[in-house]
Amino acid sequence: MTTTVLTTEAPGHRLLTLNRPERLNAINGALLDGLAAGLAAANADRSIASVILTGAGRAFCAGDDLKEFEAQARTEAEARSHVERIQAITRLIVGSPHIVIVAASGWAVGGGLEWTINADLVVMADDTRCFFPELSLGLFVTGGVTYLLPERCGRQQALELMLLSERFDAARAKELGIAGRVVPRGRLLDEATEMAAKIAALPVARVRELKRAIQCATNLDTAMTLETEATIAAFLDPDTARRIAGFGRR
Repeated sequence: MTTTVLTTEAPGHRLLTLNRPERLNAINGALLDGLAAGLAAANADRSIASVILTGAGRAFCAGDDLKEFEAQARTEAEARSHVERIQAITRLIVGSPHIVIVAASGWAVGGGLEWTINADLVVMADDTRCFFPELSLGLFVTGGVTYLLPERCGRQQALELMLLSERFDAARAKELGIAGRVVPRGRLLDEATEMAAKIAALPVARVRELKRAIQCATNLDTAMTLETEATIAAFLDPDTARRIAGFGRR
């Protein structure tokens, strides 16, 4: 049986590749299970600082596999099980102690687009095309995007994207704050890998504290409290002293 998610270990990071290229990496139960297992294993690995998530073939992820809708919607229990497995992926991405980098090309649609919004950093190939088809199909969005997307691009723009199902390209995704970088297709994984290498060179505790502070700061006082504790820990870390001692010799 084909492995739906491929795992590649590398120094400082782990690469997870969605592997249903014949279906444009559309989401089915096997892919959800494979991705959940891959993310859980990566999250437990304290030797790495980041996870790169990408897709095999012509797409990152074309969203839910509509050929399997009938089976997914047979009963309320089956529908709930499928949706909760989708939501579990978001929790594994957002809750990861590592920086999660999505490297997307081709189609990033529906659930696939939601996973880019869940990620900490997003690199898109210049051929990437995105949209939310859910409401036009009578479905609904998942992945926490009703909370996360308005934070990225504002309430009105988020509503337009989800209500109108209009397609947009990588350049527009960058304008909206969904993608951080847009690169030629042939540079996609190289760019993501270079980012992962730079993150791996940083003190891992500081990286985790930064992700936590950005996620947990709901107001200025909370942000400053988290910053204070993280900075004190940094001052007392022997690795900080070594890095500062070596700074002038670079």
